[in-house]
Amino acid sequence: MATGNALTISQLSHHYGQRVAVDQLSLEVSAGEIFVLLGPNGCGKTTLFRVLSTLIPLQTGAVSVCGHCLRTEPNAVRRQLGVVFQAPSLDKKLTVAENLKHQGRLYGLAHQPLQQRQTELLTALGLEERVQERVETLSGGQRRRVELAKGMLHRPNLLLMDEPSTGLDPGARADLWKYLQQAVKQDGMTVVLTTHLLEEAERADRMAIMDAGRLVALDTPAALQAAIGGDSITIRTAQPVALAEAITRQLDCAATVLDGTVRLEQPQGHYWISRLVEAFPDEIQSITLGKPTLEDVFIDRTGHRFLADVE
Repeated sequence: MATGNALTISQLSHHYGQRVAVDQLSLEVSAGEIFVLLGPNGCGKTTLFRVLSTLIPLQTGAVSVCGHCLRTEPNAVRRQLGVVFQAPSLDKKLTVAENLKHQGRLYGLAHQPLQQRQTELLTALGLEERVQERVETLSGGQRRRVELAKGMLHRPNLLLMDEPSTGLDPGARADLWKYLQQAVKQDGMTVVLTTHLLEEAERADRMAIMDAGRLVALDTPAALQAAIGGDSITIRTAQPVALAEAITRQLDCAATVLDGTVRLEQPQGHYWISRLVEAFPDEIQSITLGKPTLEDVFIDRTGHRFLADVE
């Protein structure tokens, strides 16, 4: 397995006219990692994906892919990449084998090596019996697996995937992650994928959270959740602003208002439940307690909820 960084991004920015899509982004992805870029739609992750996959030019900053400079060695970078787009890229009128054959030829694969790699991937992905079927006859999950086979066909060092779970049911999503983990383990591949699904990001080795083009958090999912520093308490009340101010004043702990609810994070949350109810019995309509989630991390870093459907 390769060592060092598969991807290094330094001070990358991208603008569409006056709008900043990616703002001074810097991060590193180690070889052999499954790394997730998490953020709501419109946060800049797809723009970043397009820059990394050389679909749009690098405007500001520097990017290195497996030791090759994106700005000065784009062709060398492309040879390191496998790419799975959010939009379907298969020819539905061709069979699975024909789609893979055309993809292989683009990377110089033919004859026995191509056949061997095709068989290896389709067997691993559970598609060996569908090899001669037209893509249009496959289910959405099966098509996504063929897309994955296309991206991995030439054994790329870095596999880029833009919202790979789009349109997949939970079972197919779980299968997709199993295949990715297998590819990393067996081939030493590095995977970088974008998603707006919180539960998907929890499977990553490390993750970056983006909001409005900026990097707001970077670590393992477990470390980010642990950094919240306590249990998450949410209170519903008729007067959230007044209650938050009263909690802060009387109980000497920070309470904030978010989307009409009062929120606070405290160690030993079960203790605080009884204390809050005793102090404000008439103001509290309902109160819930939970362990920190990635949404709590997002709220802590941005001050607003994670809205996956924001454009």
